Amino acid sequence: MTQGALSMPRMQALDDLGWRGHLTALGIFAFLMLSLFHRDAIDMVSIWWNASTFGHCLFIPILIAWLVQQRLPGLRQLKPVGWAPGLLWIGVGGFAWLLGAAAGVALFRHAALILMMQGAVVTLLGPAIGRALVFPLFYAFFMVPAGEEIVAPLQLITARLCMAFLSLWGVPAHLDGIFITTPTGYFEVAEACSGAKFVIAMTAYGALVCNVCFASWPRRIIFMTGALMLSVLANGLRAFATILVAHLTSIDAAVGFDHVLYGWVFFAAVMTLVMATAWPFFDRRPADPWFDPSKLAGVWRGQIRLPVAALAGLSLIAAAPLWLMVSAAASVPLLGPPGLPNLKGWTLTAEPPAYPWKPRFDGADHLVMGRYRNTAGQVVDLAMVSFDRQTERRELVGFAQGAADPDQNWTWSSPAPAPKEGFAEQITAPGPVVRHVVSFYKVGDAPITGSAPRVKFDTMKARLLGRDQRAGAILISAENRPGMNADAAIAMFLRDIEDVKDLADRSLGIG
Repeated sequence: MTQGALSMPRMQALDDLGWRGHLTALGIFAFLMLSLFHRDAIDMVSIWWNASTFGHCLFIPILIAWLVQQRLPGLRQLKPVGWAPGLLWIGVGGFAWLLGAAAGVALFRHAALILMMQGAVVTLLGPAIGRALVFPLFYAFFMVPAGEEIVAPLQLITARLCMAFLSLWGVPAHLDGIFITTPTGYFEVAEACSGAKFVIAMTAYGALVCNVCFASWPRRIIFMTGALMLSVLANGLRAFATILVAHLTSIDAAVGFDHVLYGWVFFAAVMTLVMATAWPFFDRRPADPWFDPSKLAGVWRGQIRLPVAALAGLSLIAAAPLWLMVSAAASVPLLGPPGLPNLKGWTLTAEPPAYPWKPRFDGADHLVMGRYRNTAGQVVDLAMVSFDRQTERRELVGFAQGAADPDQNWTWSSPAPAPKEGFAEQITAPGPVVRHVVSFYKVGDAPITGSAPRVKFDTMKARLLGRDQRAGAILISAENRPGMNADAAIAMFLRDIEDVKDLADRSLGIG
């Protein structure tokens, strides 16, 4: 009884510490959370540092600190409290991390760290301070390295913009996916030329300008839309200018010209143009208050003691990795490497390809390949990939995984006609050598699919529910050669396989 009587005044004293006590609790919570999820935190910072697309993320924490500093006069007029409904926010973050870890989606795990930290601010400082910091809390999402999905569409858009500008200039050109041929040479709108990093960085910068310089939502929407459209258009002009310089002079001169335009100098010029155009329409004065403390002060329902809020929040975030550890014990081992099928009308051949091709699946337990020829002279490559279970960097679908291995100089160039339940793409190697690839994926007892999101969903379901986690891929590919259509050869091979699902099941030892 004596010990209990002493603990209550201590808890009450911690609640009465005001800002110092609540900020101390928030700091301890953040330290423990980042320690528990240190791999994801390190991975996120590593992407900022090493990937030029997300180099701007290094400045986001500094900008958030500046945004908070701007709000300090109003924050000092508010009293921090523990708030029970904020635990729901932390719980959503923990659940998002669990889904991301189960599916192997780094984006979800990184976003979950931000959600949990936002939830901790609201839970340990209270709803009034959460409302006062609503934009800085929202702006923290720009620390998440997201947006790689727009690279391929932007490559196609940039290539088409180049073609439009070349046509207006009178330069003869031919477009094949993301490859442009002119009398001067053969040009690729590579991932680095897609303009994705400009669009992603402009989105973060535009959101900051919308908050700092505009008060009305219509003006914010117009500014953001115009800034993004200008970024895409300017990148298309940059790519066009590089090809035009090559057409008028030489490839070497074009490379030097592109190096001058490429990078943050180009982005700074576009940003300057955007700000110069929008400046006359700014409707928020620098002296305008960020919020009205008198409207946020008061008693909010759901207040709880600070120690209870902190312990409850830590329990919620610890539950996610614990669940995953328990469910991971359900994996089923593979029986061995899959055997190549015997197909009527097709025989294995040692005929070499025009350019070496091998799909990339880092960490796969088995990758078996065979080259088939039929009596009509059609040649098809078959690749069979199997994993006993997927983990970080051992995934069916992920960065640099799949048909186009950049280390072998294969590049994705465009979509290709896809059969039912499959994914098709055209990839290109130096030469150029054009190859079409159809991919089928299977996770455990789930149906085969060509959809990357469906693969992630099936993986997530298997890991969360403790089901069969064996996974594999069947890739059927052919070169596009004169007199030998790749799509026709693949279609003939698929017809003779009859059932890709049975082939995938046999390769994994299922059934």
